[in-house]
Amino acid sequence: MPELPEVETVRRGLVPAMEGVRIARAELRRADLRWPFPPDMAARLTGARVLQLRRRSKYLLADLDRGESLIVHLGMSGRMVVSGLAAAHVPGQFHFDHPALETHDHVILHMENGARVTFNDPRRFGAMDLCATDALEAHPLLAVIGPEPLGNGFHANYLAERLRGRRMPVKAALLDQRIVAGLGNIYVCESLFRAGISPRRAAGRIGRARLARLADAIRETLIDAIAAGGSSLRDYRQADGALGYFQTTFRVYGRESGACLGPGCPGQVRRIVQSGRSSFYCPRCQR
Repeated sequence: MPELPEVETVRRGLVPAMEGVRIARAELRRADLRWPFPPDMAARLTGARVLQLRRRSKYLLADLDRGESLIVHLGMSGRMVVSGLAAAHVPGQFHFDHPALETHDHVILHMENGARVTFNDPRRFGAMDLCATDALEAHPLLAVIGPEPLGNGFHANYLAERLRGRRMPVKAALLDQRIVAGLGNIYVCESLFRAGISPRRAAGRIGRARLARLADAIRETLIDAIAAGGSSLRDYRQADGALGYFQTTFRVYGRESGACLGPGCPGQVRRIVQSGRSSFYCPRCQR
């Protein structure tokens, strides 16, 4: 499932096609994805101008000039693909030479500038909803999400407060979206390696100095991943169809039995299963 860097990369790819642009026509080719679409979704989107594209955790948010926001979750296999974008930059020119629609193209936004934004989702675990913009924070999908790890509210003091007394492994705590937004298995593994913390360590038994290193490692890992366009594993693609390449720099994730890449460390990467998910770490330099 796409994590924060992948969703942020998609958001940035959609901005030139959508932000400040009116949706000339919204086309729904089925009645639902993971859940049914909201009532009259096509009509509510058609004619609306996209004021701003934002990201909250793993959700894309398109604020519209009608006082509503479109909430999009990519699910396990969802992709938002832009076509016709190059010509959309030329004032007064429109480009309608789009690729033929595919079987799993479920939602199509025909933009007023000639671009087309297509939501493709073979497994249909993605989701879309419409909500009053001023009520987004209370939406069931967003209400309990913790702070953004790239925001000012995420730091060592915050982690110390939220993790105090917790016996669960720190890996599980960081995957809890109520504690920190947008992190998934890949980037938690990579961040814990950079911070030198074992995924098995009890969350409440990490000192303040190490929590500071962890907060910094999370930010650095996410920034590096966004710069690389995310990690392309299985179905993920950027909005222009390109692959991300952060996976080429993984230090532990997916490297079971490989040599540890820590400076001077003679250890090997080990894989364990925690809460049904694989954790990759070096038991020699992660304590």
